[in-house]
Amino acid sequence: MSMEHIVRAYKRRRTFKKKVRRWIQDDAWIKNREYEKDKKYYHCVKDILDNPSFQMMSKFTQHGNTSTQAHCIQVSYLSYRIAKKLELDFYTAARGGLLHDLFLYDWHTHKKETGNHFHGLTHPRVALKNAQREFLLSRAEKDMILHHMWPLTIIPPKTKEGYIIVYADKHCTLAEVGSRISKKIKKIGNKKINKERKK
Repeated sequence: MSMEHIVRAYKRRRTFKKKVRRWIQDDAWIKNREYEKDKKYYHCVKDILDNPSFQMMSKFTQHGNTSTQAHCIQVSYLSYRIAKKLELDFYTAARGGLLHDLFLYDWHTHKKETGNHFHGLTHPRVALKNAQREFLLSRAEKDMILHHMWPLTIIPPKTKEGYIIVYADKHCTLAEVGSRISKKIKKIGNKKINKERKK
């Protein structure tokens, strides 16, 4: 492989990451339900999106201003697109992505209310139990939900699609947290500018 090929591949990867980051930080596509326009994706997940338990996730905040429901849609759609591009099982990746955080509580107050200090380690099992109660899951979907917090949880996913969900979840989380931090920094900067103008 020539140096030119390596540089081109690196630039494509950086461009892809920037596009994905911008896309995750702009939740207008979720509010406008843009994902429904992708008929193949929508066909894979319509029953989950319409489910009352899944819709309840909009009440809980995941990271920053992103609801757990919006986070799961982002992870699901990103996983679906990656799996489709790699010619893997995009149907399972889309469904596993939607269900990976179906824990149905506010994890920010969970420790105070229950005394459980290990949400990061325990919520995959809770999400799996909730998902099994609502849907008929394949073995691969169960594995994706249970192991999406790898490497925090010791056992890695058994499928390539499971690794895609791990990647999509971490990528979306970092973008959501990064968006929150950058908004705070801008707010602080604007306050300082306003104070200086008043002087």
